[in-house]
Amino acid sequence: MIHSLFLINVSGDIFLEKHWKSVISRSVCDYFFEAKQKAVDPENVPPVLQTPHHYLITIFRGKLFFLSVIQTEVPPLFVIEFLHRVADTFQDYFGECSESVIKDNVVTVYELLEEMLDNGFPLATESNVLKEMIRPPTILRSVVNTLTGGSNVGDMLPTGQLSNIPWRRAGVKYTNNEAYFDVIEEIDAIVDKSGTTVFAEIQGVIEACVRLTGMPDLTLSFMNPSLLDDVSFHPCVRFKRWESERVLSFIPPDGNFSLMSYHVSSQNLVAIPVYVKQNISFFETGSCGRLDITIGPKQTMGKTVEGLMVTVHMPKTVLSVNLTSTQGNYTYEPTTKVLVWDIGKLNPQKLPNLRGSLSMHMGAPKPEENPSLNIDLKIQQLAISGLKVSRLDMYGEKYKPFKGVKYLTKAGKFQVVHSLILRA
Repeated sequence: MIHSLFLINVSGDIFLEKHWKSVISRSVCDYFFEAKQKAVDPENVPPVLQTPHHYLITIFRGKLFFLSVIQTEVPPLFVIEFLHRVADTFQDYFGECSESVIKDNVVTVYELLEEMLDNGFPLATESNVLKEMIRPPTILRSVVNTLTGGSNVGDMLPTGQLSNIPWRRAGVKYTNNEAYFDVIEEIDAIVDKSGTTVFAEIQGVIEACVRLTGMPDLTLSFMNPSLLDDVSFHPCVRFKRWESERVLSFIPPDGNFSLMSYHVSSQNLVAIPVYVKQNISFFETGSCGRLDITIGPKQTMGKTVEGLMVTVHMPKTVLSVNLTSTQGNYTYEPTTKVLVWDIGKLNPQKLPNLRGSLSMHMGAPKPEENPSLNIDLKIQQLAISGLKVSRLDMYGEKYKPFKGVKYLTKAGKFQVVHSLILRA
Protein backbone atom coordinates (compact mmCIF):
# COMPACT_ATOMS: atom_id res chain seq x y z
CA MET A 1 0.00 0.00 0.00
CA ILE A 2 1.50 3.39 1.00
CA HIS A 3 5.24 3.10 1.52
CA SER A 4 6.21 6.72 2.15
CA LEU A 5 4.72 10.18 2.56
CA PHE A 6 6.47 13.45 1.70
CA LEU A 7 5.19 16.92 2.59
CA ILE A 8 6.35 19.56 0.11
CA ASN A 9 5.77 23.32 0.14
CA VAL A 10 5.03 25.44 -2.96
CA SER A 11 8.73 26.32 -3.27
CA GLY A 12 9.55 22.63 -3.78
CA ASP A 13 11.19 22.00 -0.39
CA ILE A 14 10.57 18.64 1.32
CA PHE A 15 10.12 19.57 4.98
CA LEU A 16 8.75 16.29 6.36
CA GLU A 17 8.88 12.64 5.36
CA LYS A 18 7.53 9.44 6.88
CA HIS A 19 8.31 5.86 5.82
CA TRP A 20 6.22 2.87 6.90
CA LYS A 21 8.20 0.07 5.26
CA SER A 22 11.62 0.55 3.70
CA VAL A 23 13.14 4.03 3.37
CA ILE A 24 12.65 5.44 -0.12
CA SER A 25 15.11 8.06 -1.36
CA ARG A 26 13.94 11.65 -1.81
CA SER A 27 15.13 11.42 -5.41
CA VAL A 28 11.80 9.73 -6.27
CA CYS A 29 10.20 13.18 -5.91
CA ASP A 30 12.17 14.44 -8.93
CA TYR A 31 9.42 13.09 -11.20
CA PHE A 32 6.91 15.16 -9.25
CA PHE A 33 9.08 18.30 -9.47
CA GLU A 34 9.23 17.90 -13.28
CA ALA A 35 5.44 17.69 -13.48
CA LYS A 36 5.08 20.67 -11.11
CA GLN A 37 7.36 22.77 -13.31
CA LYS A 38 5.22 22.03 -16.38
CA ALA A 39 1.95 22.89 -14.61
CA VAL A 40 0.75 26.51 -14.68
CA ASP A 41 -0.90 26.29 -11.24
CA PRO A 42 -0.17 23.94 -8.31
CA GLU A 43 -3.73 22.59 -8.62
CA ASN A 44 -2.97 21.45 -12.19
CA VAL A 45 -0.21 19.01 -11.23
CA PRO A 46 -1.40 15.51 -12.27
CA PRO A 47 -2.58 13.65 -9.13
CA VAL A 48 -1.12 10.33 -10.31
CA LEU A 49 2.37 9.98 -11.77
CA GLN A 50 3.99 6.75 -12.92
CA THR A 51 7.74 6.22 -12.48
CA PRO A 52 9.80 3.15 -13.45
CA HIS A 53 9.42 1.58 -9.99
CA HIS A 54 6.74 3.57 -8.13
CA TYR A 55 3.45 5.41 -8.43
CA LEU A 56 3.30 8.93 -7.00
CA ILE A 57 -0.14 10.08 -5.82
CA THR A 58 -0.49 13.69 -4.63
CA ILE A 59 -3.01 16.22 -3.38
CA PHE A 60 -2.63 19.98 -2.90
CA ARG A 61 -4.05 21.37 0.34
CA GLY A 62 -3.32 24.62 2.16
CA LYS A 63 -0.34 25.52 -0.08
CA LEU A 64 1.18 22.09 0.65
CA PHE A 65 1.64 18.99 -1.47
CA PHE A 66 0.98 15.63 0.21
CA LEU A 67 2.92 13.13 -1.90
CA SER A 68 2.55 9.39 -1.29
CA VAL A 69 4.80 6.75 -2.79
CA ILE A 70 3.16 3.45 -3.85
CA GLN A 71 5.02 0.39 -5.11
CA THR A 72 2.04 -1.71 -6.22
CA GLU A 73 -1.14 -0.86 -8.11
CA VAL A 74 -3.92 0.44 -5.83
CA PRO A 75 -7.13 2.38 -6.50
CA PRO A 76 -5.85 5.99 -6.76
CA LEU A 77 -9.02 7.50 -5.24
CA PHE A 78 -8.50 5.34 -2.15
CA VAL A 79 -5.08 6.92 -1.57
CA ILE A 80 -6.32 10.42 -2.45
CA GLU A 81 -9.14 10.09 0.08
CA PHE A 82 -6.66 8.98 2.75
CA LEU A 83 -4.36 11.95 2.03
CA HIS A 84 -7.32 14.32 2.39
CA ARG A 85 -8.13 12.61 5.69
CA VAL A 86 -4.56 13.26 6.87
CA ALA A 87 -4.87 16.95 5.95
CA ASP A 88 -8.28 17.15 7.69
CA THR A 89 -6.80 15.58 10.83
CA PHE A 90 -3.98 18.14 10.93
CA GLN A 91 -6.57 20.91 10.46
CA ASP A 92 -8.68 19.49 13.30
CA TYR A 93 -5.74 19.04 15.69
CA PHE A 94 -3.80 22.25 15.06
CA GLY A 95 -6.43 24.69 13.75
CA GLU A 96 -4.72 25.00 10.37
CA CYS A 97 -2.74 22.86 7.97
CA SER A 98 0.39 24.86 7.13
CA GLU A 99 4.14 24.28 7.01
CA SER A 100 4.89 26.36 10.11
CA VAL A 101 2.19 24.67 12.23
CA ILE A 102 3.30 21.18 11.18
CA LYS A 103 6.92 22.01 12.03
CA ASP A 104 5.85 23.35 15.45
CA ASN A 105 3.96 20.13 16.20
CA VAL A 106 6.23 17.66 14.44
CA VAL A 107 6.18 15.10 17.29
CA THR A 108 2.38 14.97 17.31
CA VAL A 109 2.37 14.76 13.50
CA TYR A 110 4.58 11.66 13.53
CA GLU A 111 2.45 10.09 16.30
CA LEU A 112 -0.69 10.68 14.23
CA LEU A 113 0.84 9.23 11.06
CA GLU A 114 1.98 6.17 13.02
CA GLU A 115 -1.59 5.53 14.22
CA MET A 116 -3.35 6.36 10.95
CA LEU A 117 -1.36 3.80 8.94
CA ASP A 118 -0.32 0.34 10.06
CA ASN A 119 2.42 -1.09 7.84
CA GLY A 120 1.15 1.15 5.04
CA PHE A 121 -2.57 0.33 5.40
CA PRO A 122 -5.15 2.79 6.83
CA LEU A 123 -6.04 1.91 10.43
CA ALA A 124 -7.51 4.74 12.54
CA THR A 125 -8.68 7.74 10.53
CA GLU A 126 -11.62 8.98 12.63
CA SER A 127 -10.81 12.17 14.51
CA ASN A 128 -12.70 11.09 17.66
CA VAL A 129 -10.77 7.83 17.87
CA LEU A 130 -7.43 9.55 17.27
CA LYS A 131 -8.08 12.18 19.95
CA GLU A 132 -8.55 9.46 22.55
CA MET A 133 -5.25 7.83 21.53
CA ILE A 134 -3.24 11.02 20.94
CA ARG A 135 -4.36 14.04 22.91
CA PRO A 136 -4.37 17.34 20.95
CA PRO A 137 -1.44 19.57 21.92
CA THR A 138 -1.94 22.44 24.37
CA ILE A 139 0.56 24.85 25.91
CA LEU A 140 0.11 23.34 29.39
CA ARG A 141 0.44 19.79 28.10
CA SER A 142 3.60 20.72 26.16
CA VAL A 143 5.17 22.19 29.31
CA VAL A 144 4.25 19.13 31.40
CA ASN A 145 5.59 16.73 28.75
CA THR A 146 8.85 18.70 28.59
CA LEU A 147 9.32 18.55 32.38
CA THR A 148 8.22 14.94 32.88
CA GLY A 149 9.38 13.40 29.61
CA GLY A 150 5.81 12.27 28.85
CA SER A 151 3.97 12.22 25.52
CA ASN A 152 0.52 12.92 24.12
CA VAL A 153 -0.16 9.21 23.53
CA GLY A 154 -3.00 7.86 25.69
CA ASP A 155 -2.71 4.77 27.91
CA MET A 156 -6.06 3.16 27.06
CA LEU A 157 -7.66 1.88 23.85
CA PRO A 158 -10.36 4.27 22.56
CA THR A 159 -13.89 3.23 23.54
CA GLY A 160 -15.23 3.84 20.04
CA GLN A 161 -12.68 1.53 18.45
CA LEU A 162 -14.48 -1.57 19.80
CA SER A 163 -18.08 -0.42 19.22
CA ASN A 164 -20.30 -0.60 16.13
CA ILE A 165 -20.20 3.24 16.07
CA PRO A 166 -16.42 3.83 15.94
CA TRP A 167 -16.83 7.47 14.86
CA ARG A 168 -18.44 8.56 18.17
CA ARG A 169 -16.90 8.29 21.62
CA ALA A 170 -18.99 7.27 24.59
CA GLY A 171 -20.07 9.56 27.44
CA VAL A 172 -20.19 12.84 25.51
CA LYS A 173 -21.57 15.73 27.60
CA TYR A 174 -22.14 19.40 26.75
CA THR A 175 -23.68 22.34 28.59
CA ASN A 176 -24.82 23.89 25.29
CA ASN A 177 -26.08 21.36 22.77
CA GLU A 178 -25.82 22.52 19.17
CA ALA A 179 -25.85 21.18 15.61
CA TYR A 180 -24.80 23.46 12.74
CA PHE A 181 -24.50 22.59 9.06
CA ASP A 182 -22.70 24.46 6.23
CA VAL A 183 -23.82 23.74 2.66
CA ILE A 184 -20.81 24.73 0.53
CA GLU A 185 -20.94 24.60 -3.29
CA GLU A 186 -18.17 25.18 -5.81
CA ILE A 187 -18.88 26.11 -9.42
CA ASP A 188 -16.63 24.59 -12.08
CA ALA A 189 -17.40 26.31 -15.37
CA ILE A 190 -16.02 27.27 -18.76
CA VAL A 191 -17.68 30.29 -20.38
CA ASP A 192 -16.76 31.56 -23.84
CA LYS A 193 -16.25 35.19 -24.89
CA SER A 194 -19.91 35.66 -25.85
CA GLY A 195 -21.11 34.49 -22.44
CA THR A 196 -22.31 31.05 -23.55
CA THR A 197 -21.75 28.30 -21.00
CA VAL A 198 -19.56 25.63 -22.57
CA PHE A 199 -19.33 23.46 -19.46
CA ALA A 200 -20.69 23.82 -15.94
CA GLU A 201 -21.08 21.60 -12.89
CA ILE A 202 -21.33 21.98 -9.12
CA GLN A 203 -19.30 20.19 -6.47
CA GLY A 204 -21.05 20.40 -3.11
CA VAL A 205 -20.27 19.38 0.44
CA ILE A 206 -22.18 19.56 3.70
CA GLU A 207 -19.86 20.30 6.62
CA ALA A 208 -21.24 19.66 10.10
CA CYS A 209 -20.35 20.91 13.57
CA VAL A 210 -22.26 18.77 16.06
CA ARG A 211 -21.79 19.04 19.81
CA LEU A 212 -24.59 17.02 21.37
CA THR A 213 -24.78 15.16 24.68
CA GLY A 214 -25.31 11.40 24.75
CA MET A 215 -26.09 9.32 21.66
CA PRO A 216 -28.45 11.40 19.48
CA ASP A 217 -29.98 10.05 16.26
CA LEU A 218 -30.44 12.81 13.67
CA THR A 219 -32.53 13.04 10.50
CA LEU A 220 -31.77 15.77 7.95
CA SER A 221 -34.36 16.40 5.20
CA PHE A 222 -34.09 18.41 1.98
CA MET A 223 -36.74 20.33 0.06
CA ASN A 224 -35.37 19.15 -3.32
CA PRO A 225 -33.04 16.13 -2.96
CA SER A 226 -33.74 14.92 -6.51
CA LEU A 227 -31.20 17.35 -8.01
CA LEU A 228 -28.27 15.64 -6.26
CA ASP A 229 -26.08 13.28 -8.32
CA ASP A 230 -23.16 11.09 -7.36
CA VAL A 231 -23.51 11.45 -3.59
CA SER A 232 -20.84 10.30 -1.13
CA PHE A 233 -21.52 9.95 2.60
CA HIS A 234 -19.72 9.83 5.91
CA PRO A 235 -19.81 6.24 7.28
CA CYS A 236 -22.36 7.36 9.90
CA VAL A 237 -25.12 7.84 7.27
CA ARG A 238 -27.62 4.99 6.79
CA PHE A 239 -27.48 4.48 3.03
CA LYS A 240 -30.64 2.34 2.74
CA ARG A 241 -32.69 5.13 4.30
CA TRP A 242 -31.30 7.58 1.75
CA GLU A 243 -32.10 5.22 -1.13
CA SER A 244 -35.70 4.73 -0.05
CA GLU A 245 -36.68 8.12 1.45
CA ARG A 246 -33.97 10.58 0.29
CA VAL A 247 -33.28 11.72 3.86
CA LEU A 248 -30.02 11.61 5.84
CA SER A 249 -30.38 9.47 8.97
CA PHE A 250 -27.26 9.19 11.16
CA ILE A 251 -25.69 9.09 14.60
CA PRO A 252 -23.17 11.93 14.23
CA PRO A 253 -19.51 12.00 15.22
CA ASP A 254 -18.63 14.45 17.97
CA GLY A 255 -17.32 17.77 16.64
CA ASN A 256 -16.53 18.78 13.05
CA PHE A 257 -16.93 16.38 10.12
CA SER A 258 -18.01 16.21 6.45
CA LEU A 259 -21.48 14.71 6.36
CA MET A 260 -21.78 14.26 2.61
CA SER A 261 -20.48 15.45 -0.73
CA TYR A 262 -22.47 15.61 -3.94
CA HIS A 263 -22.31 16.51 -7.59
CA VAL A 264 -24.74 18.45 -9.79
CA SER A 265 -23.82 17.71 -13.40
CA SER A 266 -27.01 18.80 -15.20
CA GLN A 267 -25.87 21.98 -16.92
CA ASN A 268 -29.33 23.61 -16.93
CA LEU A 269 -29.34 23.47 -13.10
CA VAL A 270 -26.03 25.38 -12.82
CA ALA A 271 -26.62 29.12 -12.62
CA ILE A 272 -23.61 31.26 -13.59
CA PRO A 273 -23.56 34.11 -11.02
CA VAL A 274 -21.57 36.69 -13.02
CA TYR A 275 -21.04 37.70 -16.63
CA VAL A 276 -17.72 38.88 -18.03
CA LYS A 277 -17.22 41.18 -21.00
CA GLN A 278 -13.60 40.96 -22.05
CA ASN A 279 -11.55 42.18 -24.97
CA ILE A 280 -7.84 41.38 -24.98
CA SER A 281 -6.16 42.18 -28.29
CA PHE A 282 -2.58 42.27 -29.51
CA PHE A 283 -1.50 44.36 -32.51
CA GLU A 284 0.63 43.04 -35.35
CA THR A 285 2.89 46.11 -35.18
CA GLY A 286 3.98 48.40 -32.40
CA SER A 287 4.66 45.73 -29.75
CA CYS A 288 1.57 46.59 -27.75
CA GLY A 289 -1.96 45.48 -27.02
CA ARG A 290 -5.21 46.49 -25.31
CA LEU A 291 -7.15 45.01 -22.41
CA ASP A 292 -10.74 45.76 -21.39
CA ILE A 293 -12.62 43.69 -18.80
CA THR A 294 -16.03 44.39 -17.24
CA ILE A 295 -17.81 42.15 -14.71
CA GLY A 296 -21.46 42.29 -13.64
CA PRO A 297 -23.96 40.16 -11.67
CA LYS A 298 -26.02 37.63 -13.61
CA GLN A 299 -27.86 34.97 -11.55
CA THR A 300 -27.22 35.79 -7.88
CA MET A 301 -30.80 35.42 -6.55
CA GLY A 302 -30.53 38.88 -5.00
CA LYS A 303 -27.36 38.03 -3.03
CA THR A 304 -24.11 40.03 -3.05
CA VAL A 305 -21.02 38.69 -4.80
CA GLU A 306 -17.96 39.02 -2.54
CA GLY A 307 -14.27 38.23 -2.79
CA LEU A 308 -14.34 38.78 -6.55
CA MET A 309 -10.93 38.31 -8.17
CA VAL A 310 -9.75 37.93 -11.76
CA THR A 311 -6.45 36.23 -12.61
CA VAL A 312 -4.96 36.37 -16.12
CA HIS A 313 -1.86 34.41 -17.17
CA MET A 314 -0.43 36.71 -19.82
CA PRO A 315 1.68 35.50 -22.79
CA LYS A 316 5.43 35.43 -22.17
CA THR A 317 5.97 38.32 -24.56
CA VAL A 318 4.03 40.80 -22.38
CA LEU A 319 6.60 43.00 -20.63
CA SER A 320 4.40 45.36 -18.56
CA VAL A 321 0.86 46.68 -18.24
CA ASN A 322 -0.57 50.19 -17.81
CA LEU A 323 -4.17 49.78 -16.61
CA THR A 324 -6.89 51.73 -14.81
CA SER A 325 -9.48 50.04 -12.60
CA THR A 326 -12.78 51.63 -11.52
CA GLN A 327 -12.92 49.32 -8.49
CA GLY A 328 -10.35 47.33 -6.55
CA ASN A 329 -6.62 47.03 -7.17
CA TYR A 330 -4.53 45.18 -9.72
CA THR A 331 -1.00 43.78 -9.63
CA TYR A 332 1.17 42.43 -12.44
CA GLU A 333 4.15 40.19 -11.79
CA PRO A 334 6.61 40.56 -14.72
CA THR A 335 8.50 37.35 -13.89
CA THR A 336 5.48 35.02 -13.77
CA LYS A 337 3.40 37.12 -16.24
CA VAL A 338 0.36 36.93 -13.94
CA LEU A 339 -2.14 39.78 -13.73
CA VAL A 340 -4.39 39.75 -10.62
CA TRP A 341 -7.35 42.12 -10.31
CA ASP A 342 -8.73 42.09 -6.77
CA ILE A 343 -12.22 43.64 -6.96
CA GLY A 344 -13.73 42.62 -3.62
CA LYS A 345 -17.49 43.19 -3.30
CA LEU A 346 -19.38 43.55 -6.59
CA ASN A 347 -21.44 46.74 -6.83
CA PRO A 348 -24.37 46.23 -9.29
CA GLN A 349 -24.93 50.01 -9.62
CA LYS A 350 -21.35 50.68 -10.75
CA LEU A 351 -19.85 47.75 -12.61
CA PRO A 352 -16.08 47.27 -12.13
CA ASN A 353 -13.97 47.82 -15.22
CA LEU A 354 -10.26 47.30 -15.92
CA ARG A 355 -8.79 48.73 -19.09
CA GLY A 356 -5.51 49.95 -20.48
CA SER A 357 -2.52 49.05 -22.62
CA LEU A 358 -0.13 46.09 -22.70
CA SER A 359 3.56 46.54 -23.56
CA MET A 360 5.41 43.70 -25.30
CA HIS A 361 9.03 42.93 -26.13
CA MET A 362 10.27 44.80 -29.19
CA GLY A 363 10.03 42.63 -32.28
CA ALA A 364 8.12 39.89 -30.47
CA PRO A 365 5.54 38.10 -32.65
CA LYS A 366 1.84 38.47 -31.90
CA PRO A 367 0.68 35.74 -29.42
CA GLU A 368 -1.06 32.82 -31.13
CA GLU A 369 -4.03 32.85 -28.73
CA ASN A 370 -5.49 35.20 -26.16
CA PRO A 371 -5.22 34.31 -22.47
CA SER A 372 -8.18 32.98 -20.48
CA LEU A 373 -9.54 34.58 -17.31
CA ASN A 374 -9.79 32.71 -14.00
CA ILE A 375 -12.61 34.00 -11.80
CA ASP A 376 -12.75 33.67 -8.02
CA LEU A 377 -15.83 34.69 -6.00
CA LYS A 378 -18.00 33.99 -2.95
CA ILE A 379 -21.74 34.39 -2.34
CA GLN A 380 -22.93 34.07 1.25
CA GLN A 381 -26.27 32.47 2.17
CA LEU A 382 -26.81 30.96 -1.29
CA ALA A 383 -26.54 27.42 -2.64
CA ILE A 384 -26.35 28.06 -6.38
CA SER A 385 -27.90 24.67 -7.18
CA GLY A 386 -31.06 25.59 -5.26
CA LEU A 387 -30.53 22.91 -2.60
CA LYS A 388 -32.29 23.73 0.67
CA VAL A 389 -32.43 21.96 4.02
CA SER A 390 -36.06 21.68 5.13
CA ARG A 391 -35.71 20.34 8.69
CA LEU A 392 -33.49 18.59 11.23
CA ASP A 393 -35.08 16.15 13.70
CA MET A 394 -33.39 14.51 16.69
CA TYR A 395 -34.35 11.22 18.34
CA GLY A 396 -32.97 9.31 21.32
CA GLU A 397 -32.42 12.36 23.56
CA LYS A 398 -34.94 14.62 25.32
CA TYR A 399 -33.23 18.05 25.25
CA LYS A 400 -33.72 20.63 22.46
CA PRO A 401 -30.49 21.60 20.72
CA PHE A 402 -29.61 24.84 18.94
CA LYS A 403 -29.80 24.24 15.18
CA GLY A 404 -28.68 26.23 12.16
CA VAL A 405 -27.84 25.99 8.45
CA LYS A 406 -25.55 28.31 6.42
CA TYR A 407 -25.07 28.34 2.67
CA LEU A 408 -22.00 29.39 0.68
CA THR A 409 -21.30 29.43 -3.05
CA LYS A 410 -17.78 29.93 -4.34
CA ALA A 411 -15.86 29.52 -7.57
CA GLY A 412 -13.91 26.35 -8.18
CA LYS A 413 -12.25 26.21 -11.61
CA PHE A 414 -14.18 29.04 -13.24
CA GLN A 415 -12.70 30.16 -16.56
CA VAL A 416 -13.70 32.64 -19.24
CA VAL A 417 -11.96 31.65 -22.48
CA HIS A 418 -11.45 33.75 -25.58
CA SER A 419 -12.01 30.84 -27.93
CA LEU A 420 -12.06 27.05 -27.83
CA ILE A 421 -9.93 25.03 -30.23
CA LEU A 422 -11.63 21.71 -30.94
CA ARG A 423 -9.38 18.93 -32.21
CA ALA A 424 -10.70 15.78 -33.78
